[in-house]
Amino acid sequence: MSLLSTGALLVTATTTAHAAPAAAPPELVDDPTPYVDPLIGTRNGGNVFPGAVVPFGMLSFSPENTRGDATRTAAPGGYHYDATRIRGFSLTHMSGTGCAGGSGDIPLFPYAGAVTTSPASDTEDAVYASGFRHADENAEPGRYRVRLASGVTADLTATARTGSARFTYPAGKPASLLVRTANSEVGSTGSTVRIDPARRTITGSVTSGNFCGYLDPEGRRSYYTLHFAARFDRAFKATGTWRDDRLSPGSTAVSGGTGGYADGGRPVAGKGAGGYVEFAPGTGPVNVKVGISYVSRTGAEANLAAENPPHRSFDAVRDAARRAWRDRLSAIRVGGGTHAERTTFYTALYHSLLHPNVISDADRRYRGPDGRIHTVSRGHRAQYGTFSGWDVYRDQVQLLTLLNPRVGSDIAQSLYELAEQNGGVWDRWLHGASGTHVMNGDPSPIALAGIHAFGGTDFDLRGALASLVRAATAPTDKDLSPTGRPVLSVGQRPSLDQYLRHHYMPSVSNAWGGAAETLEMSGADFALSRLAAEAGQKATATTFARRSQWWRNNFNAAATPTAGYIADRTADGSWVPGFTPATGDGFVEGTAAQYTWMVQHNPAGLFAAMGGPGKAVDRLDAFFHHADGSWAFTGSGGEKAELDNEPSINVPYLYDYAGAPYKTQQTVRAAMRALWSAGPGGIPGNDDLGAMSSWYVFSALGMYPQVPSRAELVLASPLFPRVEIERPYGNDISVHAKGAAADAPYIHSLKVNGRTSDRPWLPASLVRDGGRLDYSLSRTADPAWGASDAPPSFREGERLGTPGITPTVG
Repeated sequence: MSLLSTGALLVTATTTAHAAPAAAPPELVDDPTPYVDPLIGTRNGGNVFPGAVVPFGMLSFSPENTRGDATRTAAPGGYHYDATRIRGFSLTHMSGTGCAGGSGDIPLFPYAGAVTTSPASDTEDAVYASGFRHADENAEPGRYRVRLASGVTADLTATARTGSARFTYPAGKPASLLVRTANSEVGSTGSTVRIDPARRTITGSVTSGNFCGYLDPEGRRSYYTLHFAARFDRAFKATGTWRDDRLSPGSTAVSGGTGGYADGGRPVAGKGAGGYVEFAPGTGPVNVKVGISYVSRTGAEANLAAENPPHRSFDAVRDAARRAWRDRLSAIRVGGGTHAERTTFYTALYHSLLHPNVISDADRRYRGPDGRIHTVSRGHRAQYGTFSGWDVYRDQVQLLTLLNPRVGSDIAQSLYELAEQNGGVWDRWLHGASGTHVMNGDPSPIALAGIHAFGGTDFDLRGALASLVRAATAPTDKDLSPTGRPVLSVGQRPSLDQYLRHHYMPSVSNAWGGAAETLEMSGADFALSRLAAEAGQKATATTFARRSQWWRNNFNAAATPTAGYIADRTADGSWVPGFTPATGDGFVEGTAAQYTWMVQHNPAGLFAAMGGPGKAVDRLDAFFHHADGSWAFTGSGGEKAELDNEPSINVPYLYDYAGAPYKTQQTVRAAMRALWSAGPGGIPGNDDLGAMSSWYVFSALGMYPQVPSRAELVLASPLFPRVEIERPYGNDISVHAKGAAADAPYIHSLKVNGRTSDRPWLPASLVRDGGRLDYSLSRTADPAWGASDAPPSFREGERLGTPGITPTVG
């Protein structure tokens, strides 16, 4: 049965459509940067950072907030909107992670006073920290500025590998600067600092890591060293260092960490090291330029010389950072909509373009996961790292490649080379160049296939394919190892031997979530079939196309008396007892009800297993609504959607496959309006390095890569009356949507390049060649539009008959 949403969009099928009054096409946004608010997502678990950064920048200059505990920041990313006390401005960050760890390196704190005690002893951040008001704070693309309660003003901007800071101190007070070298977000195993008064420089390093380390001992390790070089325009009146509780006035060098990763992977209170300087009296602000490098101190100095030389002013760096953002954001120019809608859209696009990060120096050198120095390969502009594969394979890499295929190609080549340097292992979640092993599945094949499908074809396809096929067919010692399981399993395909034996992942294995792992592997194998087809390897393509249907071995048609579900099963083929649709057993950050929809490449096969498209529509209606018809988008229990996390985000688009495209249009728009906003809490949960923001961008464009390893786009409807997607090679996409508005999501007609289309999807040729889309939208539904031409499902190798009753072996 069809459920109605209270006071909202869905109307009965018999309602007559009334199009919005015609109007002249709205003007396109000329400069998107004023519509970006980096503070959106700093509350409500979004965990983004608001500081100064350029697209994909290695350096991000952003505040570290404290709630009175010096061993942890207020949120992953360093900043929480409700924690209005700052203990430093650090040089590296990750945007939107759920875990703390990694980054937050080398916090600089401008202190209006003389340093008289060890900052490491200030365990409650009562002395060497300062409050601030949001009224005294400004965040914009490429710049962050705040006036602290101490009277100090910090003004920050950035290039790709350097930052510029302008600290203005109150008159009549000492002007000091702390460099907390040991105090990365979750501490460090070592750090160094050296102060050179003659050259007015501070240099040093920190060795850290520990991403998600508090979840498992495998994560409690250092895996990178960041070097820095800072140059000041004001002489030093005094210098000093500290280590743990000992302050050493006059000292110019020290080393030390925060005591390893004790206390469940957290820093040890009272431990740490760093240096400080007090500036000679003068007028005007103190300016500092700082460069970073994962290669060496000389690399940091060279990056500084290349990107931020002494003659380059703060204002020049700031203006260049803003231009860099304007250029990137202008790849999508929208017309119409409210100011809040444009702000939400462009801030989501901004967050989509923060990661992955450049990890190579200006001289093209970078340090690989093997600890050796490598050089960016010929034909590529940069090496990229910090890649949250489990999150971003679904939509973010497709978006950034759509807008700039060269970036996508460079990312794909980077992932391949980092895997080769890692003994052939494609880690599922990279921080910098190094693997953290976090999450489940094997996202790399899907990411590479998505990049390739969206035009990022300039990478070593055959080499990458051979490496990924080996990883999918030959279990390694790491795959066979239980180390790190379940959350940080060290293998690329944990317990691959069991998967190959049973054709599903048993409930007890080295993987995180047996049923979820089968779904992830099925999607990864479908991606391998696509990459093999592109490489002309037909036999390999056929093999993995067949493997991509192994999801059926976890579909239990009799899971409940009324419906079948993806469910966990044991190695002997029996179903794990105690099943309910709300169970999380066998799943990762989700439930059986949520994961059952995650057969992205074959919805038609899934619907057939459910009893047909009509049954699927009824189940989708129940999934997204409460019994009273109100929306159930998040926080409604395990049988309902969780559109604030990745496993559910593709599900609204499945109505297109089930003959009810108007319900995709309705549900996507309602979710956008309910969960996203232009306020600090405007991102629904962790942004996960731009994965969730990319969902919003695609959804506002009215199209989504529901099959992430292919370039067909499944349709919702455009939010804006006009959109121009300007791409580097002239294959632009132009969208004209008559009647578009937040409350008018329903498609009544569509022309693709001038030809009428009743398809609720766009062919891959639109991504390849570009084109023009002309919509007519309305506030009332048209259930007939698009109902008879579902997007393609890929069923090669699918076995007919009742799925999932006995395991397929041999």
